[in-house]
Amino acid sequence: MGLSYPLGLARVVFTERSDGDFRGDQGLGVVDGLTPGMTWHTAHQVHGVGVASVDDLQGSGRAGEADALITTSAQRAVAVRTADCAPVALATPEGVVAVVHAGWQGLLAGVVAAAVDRLRLLGGTTVSAALGPCIHAGCYEFSPHDLDRVAARFGDSVRGTTTEGEPALDVPAAVRSALDAAGVTLVLDVDRCTACDVLEGRPRWFSHRARGDTGRMATVVWRP
Repeated sequence: MGLSYPLGLARVVFTERSDGDFRGDQGLGVVDGLTPGMTWHTAHQVHGVGVASVDDLQGSGRAGEADALITTSAQRAVAVRTADCAPVALATPEGVVAVVHAGWQGLLAGVVAAAVDRLRLLGGTTVSAALGPCIHAGCYEFSPHDLDRVAARFGDSVRGTTTEGEPALDVPAAVRSALDAAGVTLVLDVDRCTACDVLEGRPRWFSHRARGDTGRMATVVWRP
């Protein structure tokens, strides 16, 4: 299922459009097949900076309102849903793992830094990251005013141009800048654009921006 990679002691899976729509909690029940015997957790994502620990929750399901989930347990998997926003997986050598839903508003507000800070509070030292499929600059026309705001925080590397020559936001560049500022090593970037990447002539990912899709991919992180 999807793209599966090791991330230190952890494992991360980025699902694809062909794996199904993970918009609802029922759809995420497929995580049971990836992580047999574990509980899995999602959150009500609001494009903010909330970070929720799932270690004390009973059973599988939502951890409330948050845009990052974290666990120290080898018996729990954490997941976020995305269509164009960036999914970021985090892991430490001590076995602390997290997953982040990083849209432009959350990035600007500091969701990556908030998740990394929580990892370190839970005993993580060196933090490694994986960046999943998200919309790229060539497909992401962006308000010049909001682009100035993002560039003021992350630098001019986030400024891009669409294939039609319009101002664009480079979401992966913003994520890389946020990780660098937090002292995190990006060890994996799948480098796939959710808006224009195709497989066998069909869209490979859900994209709300490009096609108005309501479906969502899942990014699942756990410690095997």
